[in-house]
Amino acid sequence: MKFLENRNFSEITLLLLRVMVGSVFLSEGIQKFLTPEVRGTGRFIKIGLPAPEFFGVFVPTFEVVCGLLLLTGLFTRYASVPVIIIMLVAIISTKIPVLMESGFWEMAHAARTDWSMLIGATLILLNGAGIYSVDFFLQVTSRKR
Repeated sequence: MKFLENRNFSEITLLLLRVMVGSVFLSEGIQKFLTPEVRGTGRFIKIGLPAPEFFGVFVPTFEVVCGLLLLTGLFTRYASVPVIIIMLVAIISTKIPVLMESGFWEMAHAARTDWSMLIGATLILLNGAGIYSVDFFLQVTSRKR
């Protein structure tokens, strides 16, 4: 398969990874604003997060902003850090209790998206945005000056 042998395959992979992680975070952040009683503040109260009114605005704001930054590939590595933190907090606050109550397999099922987003954001942090990004465009244009 010529496509898989192409040097650009890793660049396309980074682009798709950014689209996956960025779109999920953008969507989740918007949903927390649209239905705060279910996805935002109300959910944070239910799981016992401290200062749920604050985090009910703080978290979705970061999800929307970082989601957009990842989608465009602007400040990509910086944007991946809050995403990683959000996912670690989500796993600790919502999936560890599932593990304790229902066992590993139920937790593994419930955490599949969380793990995917955590691993995806970590790969983005380690690799950067790739050539199909605003970061790359800015880097190239700054070298020409």
